Amino acid sequence: MSAKDTDWDGVRLHVVTGKGGTGKTTVAAALALALAAGGRKVLLVEVEGRQGIAQLFDVPPLPYEERRVAVAPDGGEVYALAIDTEEALIEYLEMFYNLKRAGKAMTKLGVVDFVTTIAPGLRDVILTGKTSEAVRRKEKNGAFVYDAVVMDAPPTGRITKFLNVNDEVSGLAKVGPVRNHADTVMRVVRSPETAVHFVTLLEEMPVQETMDGIAELHGVGLPVGGVFVNMEHPPLLAEDELAAAAEDRLDLDEIVRGVKSAGLEDDAERVAAVLAAEAVAHARRTALQRREKERLERIEQPRYTLPLLSDGVDLAGLYDLAQALREQGAA
Repeated sequence: MSAKDTDWDGVRLHVVTGKGGTGKTTVAAALALALAAGGRKVLLVEVEGRQGIAQLFDVPPLPYEERRVAVAPDGGEVYALAIDTEEALIEYLEMFYNLKRAGKAMTKLGVVDFVTTIAPGLRDVILTGKTSEAVRRKEKNGAFVYDAVVMDAPPTGRITKFLNVNDEVSGLAKVGPVRNHADTVMRVVRSPETAVHFVTLLEEMPVQETMDGIAELHGVGLPVGGVFVNMEHPPLLAEDELAAAAEDRLDLDEIVRGVKSAGLEDDAERVAAVLAAEAVAHARRTALQRREKERLERIEQPRYTLPLLSDGVDLAGLYDLAQALREQGAA
């Protein structure tokens, strides 16, 4: 699928957020791979200091520099950057105040922690600023260094505050480098080249947080992207079997006969009871997924579905997820 066939043609900054436990880092990595397919160059940025990207791509912990971590299908490349707040602050001081030596001295005195504690908005400006710089960066010939940048962003509950840096620095600076830098960041974040995507599971709390987060972003005028439904469990039973299991109407004697026919004569009743309990749990989960899907249908944003990987998430699984995203038009 070519870039022009995607839902996000023209978007260069993809911000990925989601409730903790929904797999937002995995989805961000898969999206980066999908966007890089076909010879494009994509930067995947981590801002929470967890080294989740390195674990997913099975590479050593990332230093504070952009490094290639994967080759996408058809020759594309994924680079990754784990932003270190301390190093980024030193870089920020050098860039805007010519204070590199002072910045290094500050780290020894613990002033970096002091600054980012009393002025947490400044920390967010530094993190978003480093990302937006990568979005804007160009080669000498005028071409962008990266075709797209994917940010593995903070969780849903903090995403609006994290991105709305102008409000965060309003009490810190009305003019000067901090204000100018925040304004530059906001021009990128609010532009049509940015989309904030939400990752959710088909469970009540993640879906509710997704809906609330989308409403918050709309409320402050930030660009909402798509909704990525992660780890969907496919139904394993026929509709009539699901209905019977959900209502606890399974014929246990019939299950016992089936177990015995499979050669498990000695322990048939116990095995049948375990299978029946599993069927009930599966039916109820399937019903929950369907209910949450119906809630998500109220959202206007494009939705993409990613399957549960039975063998867990490894590098091969990431490529499978990236292919699923491409097939659905997400990249």
